[in-house]
Amino acid sequence: MIERNYHSVVLDREKCKGCTNCIKNCPTEAIRVRDGKAKILEDRCIDCGECIRICPQHAKLAKTDELSILNNFRYRVVIPAPSLYGQFKEYMNPEKILMGLKKMGFDEVYEVALAAENVSIAVRRYLSEKNNPKPGISSACPAVVRLIQVRFPDLIKNIVPIKAPIEIAAKKAREKIKKEKGFKDDEIGVFFITPCPAKVTSIKSPVGAKTSFINGAFSVSQIYGDLLKNIKSVKESDLDGTLQKASGLGVGWGRSGGENKALAMGNTLSVDGIHNVIEVLEEVEMGRLKDIDFIEAQACIGGCVGGALMVEKQVIARTRLRKLSETLAQNFAVDEYVVLKEYDNNYYFMTEKIEPKHVMKLDEDIAKAIEKMELLEKTLERLPGLDCGSCGSPNCRALAEDIVRGIASENDCVFVLREKVKELAEEMLELSKRLPPAMGDGDFNRKGEKNET
Repeated sequence: MIERNYHSVVLDREKCKGCTNCIKNCPTEAIRVRDGKAKILEDRCIDCGECIRICPQHAKLAKTDELSILNNFRYRVVIPAPSLYGQFKEYMNPEKILMGLKKMGFDEVYEVALAAENVSIAVRRYLSEKNNPKPGISSACPAVVRLIQVRFPDLIKNIVPIKAPIEIAAKKAREKIKKEKGFKDDEIGVFFITPCPAKVTSIKSPVGAKTSFINGAFSVSQIYGDLLKNIKSVKESDLDGTLQKASGLGVGWGRSGGENKALAMGNTLSVDGIHNVIEVLEEVEMGRLKDIDFIEAQACIGGCVGGALMVEKQVIARTRLRKLSETLAQNFAVDEYVVLKEYDNNYYFMTEKIEPKHVMKLDEDIAKAIEKMELLEKTLERLPGLDCGSCGSPNCRALAEDIVRGIASENDCVFVLREKVKELAEEMLELSKRLPPAMGDGDFNRKGEKNET
């Protein structure tokens, strides 16, 4: 079932200490601290997982599916992310990893890395066509797509409207099983092994499609222990070399720069880390990167290997994945002619328009929005501009916006409050000198001035 307002990232209020670390690092200013606890503003959250990484109390976590959901389907398929291979030691045979997944209760494995090759060819064709906005921006990272919806709506036209590899993998797997095994669509369960919460949200609440081809998602950290045990039980005689099909180009998609390497065309740029992505998108918004054909943008440092739901450190996993991809074939394992034929039949394109999220608007009415913006600027002038976060908002401008929206007050600023307390104390002291004559000792006149003797 599709939930349009679904979010994978959730708060554990019991663990939250209201420390404000999360509000300062959220790329869309989607978190506030109120009454000593963090509060996630759902309309702004893009499920990038930055708050999961930064929270010292581990009060932010990602919702994923329970393995028991497998029992709801007659035929179960697992589609592992390419980044999964980077979680294991260099000598680990990818075939063993995939066999270990099958032993967890899956009937079939379909590599997302293989679908990444299809997508690479489709994107290359799209970029070669005339009149497409430049630079094209990859649609593979759902956190980046949602970031653009929230903070850079004018750049939606730059997003390459090709489905992400996880959706193409699920689509291909379903078609294959229905044709070869004869199962009906609702009998087939397709499950993604995800490195991040954003991809969970993209399944439960898709952008660019009405529904997802995927039935559920399990995080790498969630299945890692059981998978490692299963891998150790796999014998060489169990392997026939038919599970791992993707080339090094497809596997390389799991790390930053891998998508551009597989694309192998034009003037491309690769950026990873959500705050770095924001800086690049600001440049695009200002029209300074028109010489770039394509931007591979990933919310996590290092790419998917740096996802918030991974086990291994991203630097190590990234190196492992690079070495593995270099040992595999550097030619696509998929038939380019077939892919281009599918492309011409709109096989790879998104089916729904990506819509902006106008969460930054102060009001739907333009006149009222202008009035509120003027009030916001005047309010901001009265704030100290220290961006300390003590008020529970990420910075002074965000507090001013919250005040205008009616969800905060100027007294939430400790510096403003201190000045008001100081003024009040001085006023009380002054008032204490202005007692009525009947209550005074006669030493002061009505003006509060000491009488001379």
